[in-house]
Amino acid sequence: MDNFKILAINPGSTSTKIAVYCNSKSEFLKTIRHTSEELQRFARVTDQFEFRKEIILQELKEAQIEINKISAVVGRGGLIKPIESGVYEVNDRMKEDLKNSIRGEHASNLGALIADNIAVSLPNAKAYIADPVVVDELQDIARIAGHPKFERVSIFHALNQKAIARQYAKSLDKKYEELNLIVAHLGGGISVGAHYMGHVIDVNNALDGEGPFSPERTGTVPAGQLAKLCFSGEYTYDEVKQMLTGKGGLVGHTGSNDAYDLEVRAKSGDKKAQLLQDAMSYNIAKHIGQMAVVLKGRVDGIILTGGIAHNSYLVEYIKEMVGFVAPVAVYPGEDEMQSLAMNALMALRGDVLPREYK
Repeated sequence: MDNFKILAINPGSTSTKIAVYCNSKSEFLKTIRHTSEELQRFARVTDQFEFRKEIILQELKEAQIEINKISAVVGRGGLIKPIESGVYEVNDRMKEDLKNSIRGEHASNLGALIADNIAVSLPNAKAYIADPVVVDELQDIARIAGHPKFERVSIFHALNQKAIARQYAKSLDKKYEELNLIVAHLGGGISVGAHYMGHVIDVNNALDGEGPFSPERTGTVPAGQLAKLCFSGEYTYDEVKQMLTGKGGLVGHTGSNDAYDLEVRAKSGDKKAQLLQDAMSYNIAKHIGQMAVVLKGRVDGIILTGGIAHNSYLVEYIKEMVGFVAPVAVYPGEDEMQSLAMNALMALRGDVLPREYK
């Protein structure tokens, strides 16, 4: 069996994570932190391209990584057009859409751009992305909102949800495509997806629209109150957007996005912290219940993943509410770097056929 070297790149808002794998074995992992002063000099996210790429190459050089032996560079997928789940080879159309920020600016837009630029400079490397946040497998009925001016949109933690769902299926000696699952990713944003035989047929928009409130998102809010606030004259459009994404959820209630701090405060007897933690748990469970209905009650398993799944109190609260639906499995944290690398490995080995972005 061939030994494939894979470089995974995951740009975040204030950091860039890089990892090198030999097949499925991790050989190098680094989180590069970027200060606000470093990033403030760039007007747009895509302007950070050279800055981040050069830091990545320097880190690899210092770690004595033989870059010419790399077979694939896989980047975190950004805000491109809605696509089906899978591995995609980076092409000119994808790069053009990312450079033009067709669906918004986000640091993840740099993943494919940097991956492609590095891969082109190597002897035999391909550039990929895998399961970006815009993966869209919604059934048509799930897209319809209550007014023709609105449409439900699929934006969620596709990479981690899909990877953990496959891992869970493997533990049952089943294929992911054979199961009906509900996966709740619990992080800075929270997404709850209904996985029907390998497709996420319904999921909340975890970026700016709906679902449980989270450390940084408001989730679903009363529509009438939101409309009134928007036309109160007290807030600009940008300020309202920040309320929904970035300054909503726990940030709005407490001024902090630290879910662990909330957990500690609740344990110490802080009644407000306890109520907020219970409310977040309650809302997560409620949305899991909605997805059980989407799957018509035929649910093989419920999976809790993401950083907040380390909170045993929250997990037990959710289990008590939804345990009657299906067995609940907990996979705390997330390993996006491994997920990216494993997707690239499947493409290199021919286990999956890379899709074309059109």
